Amino acid sequence: MTFSLVARCEETGMFGVAISSSSPAVAARCSYTRAGVGAVASQNITDPTLGPMALDLMENGLSAEQAISEVKAKGNHIEYRQVLAIDANGNTALHSGPNSLGIWTDAIGKNVVAAGNLLASESVPGEIVTAFEASSGHLGDRLLVALKAGLAAGGEAGPIHSAGMQLCDNVSWPVADLRCDWTEDSPIDAISKAWEIYKPQLEAYVQRALDPREAPSYGVPGDE
Repeated sequence: MTFSLVARCEETGMFGVAISSSSPAVAARCSYTRAGVGAVASQNITDPTLGPMALDLMENGLSAEQAISEVKAKGNHIEYRQVLAIDANGNTALHSGPNSLGIWTDAIGKNVVAAGNLLASESVPGEIVTAFEASSGHLGDRLLVALKAGLAAGGEAGPIHSAGMQLCDNVSWPVADLRCDWTEDSPIDAISKAWEIYKPQLEAYVQRALDPREAPSYGVPGDE
């Protein structure tokens, strides 16, 4: 019921996840990033414990491949799960259980891995990876370009209703966590619009958290 990618910016070390699904609030259950550690997507009859488990393992020194091996060994009903991971060195790994739903497949590229289930076509993850590798600029822009390429390749077999994009960079919280939890329109367009608005303000929101004395104005009525 989902297609997604996890990726790393080779220049900045930023990590991100972009994801879309016919299910509601997919990003709330499936997207995990941790600055300096990596990014994980856990999907297909989702077990939300697997994302933090994989990140903990990578933070303790395991590579993405080693972390996924441990997740496969320790996770419950792992034959139903898809888990994608990228580590601090850009190494990627994934697990797609044989009981993944419908047409399911995955693809790996440089600093990116994509996967999906209940897909309209087996080509979707490959098109996501190709689009990401061909893109440039901010990681958030590249994630959305890749997610849109997956949709253009057919995306999920049915209509999608939710989407999200999470980014982490240098601090202990996601610097962007944009979601559309349900719409009858295009959730990917919704988060793209949110990113268009949020991107110019991202650094300011981080600065306000770190030291509000040095932060720019809030740009809202009543703020002087």
